[in-house]
Amino acid sequence: MAAAGKSVVVVMPAYNAGRTLERTYREVPQEVVDRVLVIDDASHDDTVAVARRLGLTVYVHPENRGYGGNQKTCYTRALAHGADIVVMLHPDYQYDPRRIPELIAPILEGRADLVLGSRLKDGRALAGGMPLYKYLANRFLTFVENLVLGLHLSEMHTGYRAYSRRLLECINFLANSEDFVFDTEVIVQTAAAGFRIAEIGVPAKYLPEASSIGFWPGVRYGLGTLWALLGARRRAGARIGLAGARGWWLGLRTGRGRPRPAAAHTVAPGRRPAPEERPDRASGLALRVRA
Repeated sequence: MAAAGKSVVVVMPAYNAGRTLERTYREVPQEVVDRVLVIDDASHDDTVAVARRLGLTVYVHPENRGYGGNQKTCYTRALAHGADIVVMLHPDYQYDPRRIPELIAPILEGRADLVLGSRLKDGRALAGGMPLYKYLANRFLTFVENLVLGLHLSEMHTGYRAYSRRLLECINFLANSEDFVFDTEVIVQTAAAGFRIAEIGVPAKYLPEASSIGFWPGVRYGLGTLWALLGARRRAGARIGLAGARGWWLGLRTGRGRPRPAAAHTVAPGRRPAPEERPDRASGLALRVRA
């Protein structure tokens, strides 16, 4: 065990990351990480070959499932490997792997179950190459999410995150979108379940070879984020009534009275998920694996 007796598994949701995967992996601090998993979403380049040459555990989607679908496999597989903490790190070298010890520290110290690596916290995102339209959209969406969920975070649209095992076992992330809005839905689920969220500042790095969501997919993502927030309010109203929904929302706003989920995600500690709980099996896609 690499970090205070806890098993730390890094998951890399990969798609055409052959040019940046090795550089990203080489900077992962091996002294705190027990295992690195690469989940390849039917790449057209040599991503899988690079990952196997590095000796990493590789899972391959025979068909492209999307960013959210990739993460579902990431977290299910990490839990099956016995992870106590799961770190999502994009293999495109946009995020600094050397910050992993800082990212997992709030979980190890019992201060949070979800930690976000924020590119906006230190005010240097634009200097790091983030396009202005993405910066403004990120700020706006994060403002709305903070308002609705009662949080005080600088960025909620980062691909650099750490999750505790108990959080991933509690929220039903398998029911979320297969697309980019998956990230927002996880935060909504985390806040609604009463888990604590922390953040650290990380530098932004935009490289020509790094993956990046385009303008129109970004527009769809923004609309999907707003829809997810609206859906959270609507589902709360359907579940506990109008007066209860108002109390639920005020509870999120004040940090009091947050309901626990009625049913937890059914992956018990120490056992492998059943076939119906595995996103690759549920979608009918067989995965090829090399340990």
